[in-house]
Amino acid sequence: MSEKKHTHGLATRAARAGINADPGHEGVVAPVSVAATYVRAEAGSPGAFDYARTSTPTRALLAKAVAELEGAAGACLTASGMAAIDLLLNDLPLGARILAAHDCYGGTQRLFNARAAHGRFDLVYADATDTRTLEDALKPGAALLFLETPSNPRLRITDLERAAAVGRTAGALVAVDNTVLSPALQRPLTLGADVVVSSLTKLINGHSDMVGGALCAASPEAHERYHWWMNAAGTGLGAFDAFLAMRGLRTLPLRAKAQSATALALAKRLAAHPEVTRVNYPGLPDHPGHEIAVRQQSGFGPLLSLEIRSDTRAFVKRLELFTLAQSLGGAESLVCIPALMTHAAMTPEARAGAGISDTLVRLSVGLEDEGDLWRDLDAALKAV
Repeated sequence: MSEKKHTHGLATRAARAGINADPGHEGVVAPVSVAATYVRAEAGSPGAFDYARTSTPTRALLAKAVAELEGAAGACLTASGMAAIDLLLNDLPLGARILAAHDCYGGTQRLFNARAAHGRFDLVYADATDTRTLEDALKPGAALLFLETPSNPRLRITDLERAAAVGRTAGALVAVDNTVLSPALQRPLTLGADVVVSSLTKLINGHSDMVGGALCAASPEAHERYHWWMNAAGTGLGAFDAFLAMRGLRTLPLRAKAQSATALALAKRLAAHPEVTRVNYPGLPDHPGHEIAVRQQSGFGPLLSLEIRSDTRAFVKRLELFTLAQSLGGAESLVCIPALMTHAAMTPEARAGAGISDTLVRLSVGLEDEGDLWRDLDAALKAV
């Protein structure tokens, strides 16, 4: 779909999300609506809100804001990012063929593999960064092409316009996991995707204090179907989590820009460090997907990964400003060993195929001072 026209920039729209939307008391920031059910004037005529499983005022405000930033017809907000991906699967027929990026998030592969093992789908993985490989894998056709770019944690880049075109030719619904960048840095729907999914927990919320997901559809008809499934399955986002995510979303463009700038600076310094053998970051000119990233992204994001010569576990334990924890995109810097943490559900063979070695380290760069973060990394590398 073509990008919607707006009179205000993305930063303005994010900052104003949900502002002056309190019809009860005209608060600048709308309150959290915790009601489980809502009054009806007539038994057969529900009002704007009926039952909290279906929708709440707090969730509706956030959904409108997220959909607008993604350029979508609507957004379904779920209890987690994985719930958003499962919502996508609910709309597929039994036996549907799914082609997924071979290096997509470990939790995504765990879900896909479990559904396929029960006979729900015919599942295939392929390198989505290689157009010829993608075309060959799609020759038998597919109901769903599931992409993730940049990939987590190797930061591979898929050319979304080309991949979406190939997917449409094969008759597939094209979905993109946009968690790493968020709509502040990449908008897959404007590049040809049909659906975009994200973990609200990560960059959009940005404060590591809630869990949620979003599924945004390009067409109103698709949005209505996904909303039906969300209501039927009861996987909608709670009011308090929606309130926290809205608060985070208002500063999203500023945080994404600042974290991207620091991540790029650190990636450049790490690439020149004698104890580092490899740095994966699309902002580096020698990254295989750099030119594509420049074309389809508004920034390179807060996530990078690296290989080091020394003992990986000793390195992460010596870090003081990078907390050893699973997540990304928050205001605080985090470090993890994907093979042991975020991607542990994958088989060793699957991790090897995706290029996720036991020594790979993933960094999520926060809002701390760049110099402080560099001194922390440098000291830990030299100590091991």
